[in-house]
Amino acid sequence: MDVFTNKQNLNLVIEYLETDLELLIKDKNLVFISADIKSWMFMMLKGLDHCHQSWIIHRDMKPNNLLVAADGTLRIADFGLARDYGDASLPMTSQTVTRWYRAPELIFGAKYYSAAIDMWAVGCIFAELMLRTPYLPGDTDIDQLQIIVKALGTPTEEDWPGLTKLPNYIELKPYPKVVFSDLFTAADANALDLLSKLLTFDPSKRITSRQALLHPYFSSLPRPTLPENLPKISKPIIETTQQVEERKLHIAKAFVNGSLNASPSHVDSQ
Repeated sequence: MDVFTNKQNLNLVIEYLETDLELLIKDKNLVFISADIKSWMFMMLKGLDHCHQSWIIHRDMKPNNLLVAADGTLRIADFGLARDYGDASLPMTSQTVTRWYRAPELIFGAKYYSAAIDMWAVGCIFAELMLRTPYLPGDTDIDQLQIIVKALGTPTEEDWPGLTKLPNYIELKPYPKVVFSDLFTAADANALDLLSKLLTFDPSKRITSRQALLHPYFSSLPRPTLPENLPKISKPIIETTQQVEERKLHIAKAFVNGSLNASPSHVDSQ
């Protein structure tokens, strides 16, 4: 919204957004209806499609990075791990994306990947919106893989050509493919179909952002809730002076370290 300098400092003035999708999901005083979830999904995919059409992979899609404006619209935030992917010959790190939303090709060590990794994360967010709890919450990479195959079935070379050639491939215990309707009991057929296309193991077969926006899920009833009518956080976020100062210190340290989101699951900038 504005940029100005003060001595040695460059100051950016941006829109204040007091909450994010993660806080909404965790607020048990709020009730989500299917039209609300459809609205958030549409806004998320519209923003992500703009990135992908510009050859940008976000690489850290998760509810905490989907900020909510006062008018109810979503803002995709935290591009600290984002990369352009126009040159398919350049390798990128597999140690990216917060673990719970990390695509299986990354866990298996893929160095060459596409915007499909963002779409897997979108699928995890979609499931989380319906369940009101993280869908695939692993503690380690191995644990993450085990949770994924228990939830979705164990992929094979037939399902995903090239799987066994990935750098960190390990053979996993076979689990059968699951029936989404057994878990997502309130979801209609179109929602379940979109979810299955987002959480497809083979990244070359995973639905793209543009294809997802054209999916019948968005053109069928119910229509998406208007942003201004979406659920809002039940309690305003009020920070104490100490909390504000601590947050400023955290941001300052993050800038010095070159990342605004440093954690064991955020290892790299490649």
